[in-house]
Amino acid sequence: MFKRHKSLASERKKELSSHGATRSTLKNDMRNFHFLSQLILSAGPLKSIPAVKHSKTAHFEVEILDAHTRKQICIVDKVTQTSTIHDVKQKFHKACPKWYPSRIGLQLERGGPFLKDYVTIQSVAASSIVTLYFTDLGQQVSWTTVFLAEYTGPLLIYLLFYLRIPYIYDMKECSRRLRHPVVHLACFCHCMHYIRYLLETLFVHKVSAGHTPLKNLIKGCVFYWGFTSWMAYYINHPRYTPPSFGNRQITVSAINFLICEAGNHFINVVLAHPNHTGNNACFPSPNYNPFTWMFFLVSCPNYTYEIGSWISFTVMTQTLPVGIFTLLMTIQMSLWAQKKHKVYLKKFNSYMRRKSAMIPFILTRRRSLMQQKRWDT
Repeated sequence: MFKRHKSLASERKKELSSHGATRSTLKNDMRNFHFLSQLILSAGPLKSIPAVKHSKTAHFEVEILDAHTRKQICIVDKVTQTSTIHDVKQKFHKACPKWYPSRIGLQLERGGPFLKDYVTIQSVAASSIVTLYFTDLGQQVSWTTVFLAEYTGPLLIYLLFYLRIPYIYDMKECSRRLRHPVVHLACFCHCMHYIRYLLETLFVHKVSAGHTPLKNLIKGCVFYWGFTSWMAYYINHPRYTPPSFGNRQITVSAINFLICEAGNHFINVVLAHPNHTGNNACFPSPNYNPFTWMFFLVSCPNYTYEIGSWISFTVMTQTLPVGIFTLLMTIQMSLWAQKKHKVYLKKFNSYMRRKSAMIPFILTRRRSLMQQKRWDT
């Protein structure tokens, strides 16, 4: 009996010990679970692994043919969708180093317009193979070089005649005759005009990064340099006669010249503003500066002030060469102004209030509206 009770007691002890072990194991598991959950929460939310995208970029193959012979010159491969004509010209230059990019003209069709450098290949491609026709544009120069050469020449040439260097005039006659004050005033106005041109070219105008054929530089220099030599020869000649109406004519024309020069400068500053260039351009509007109020009347007031300066210089010097130069400049600038006038009428709706291209009150509003309707149709 005693042995039986003893065995029961031992079995109960075993059961109690097993229950205790089980409770301790559960407590340890709970602690481990709590620690693991705290660790996960402290690590932040789980981030999904981004799926790897295997994008396929389309490439074009550009075949370049000679525009005259239709013979293949080269093939530019691995051209992406976002590549521009300028990028194609760069690759074409690497394949054919004798043609630098500014000398390369590319066309979609023979005899068609040359493609601009900013045009993308995707916009002109009908398939994966693009055929372009090449034309050699000849030797090219930058527009900045053209303007600097055209304006530096007249400045120096006029000064040479004003200083009356030998082999131009008779030195004995020069020493006998005194210069009229208008000769000095004319030199000052002429030099100021071209110095303003040079400074605006360097610091004001946003000259295009493009190029122009070398023959345009030669034509421009012949025109400006030749007329300057002709004008300066007569104005600085020892036998030059002053204007018919004397100092009153000289003073009024000189004041008008200075006003036109100031107006031309302020208009060029307004036109160089960022809001007047690019795709989001807006038509330049007058501001607090009275010289910009010419925008109320004309679309190209810079040409208006330019012609005003040369008319004033003609009246001030009263010489035939200056008058002929002023007439030719008026004809040329009126053609440029009419061309810009048409572009403005198409692009800016608010521009309909302007009445003329260069000379105020020449074109009526009715005529401008009729032209606008004709272009819209």
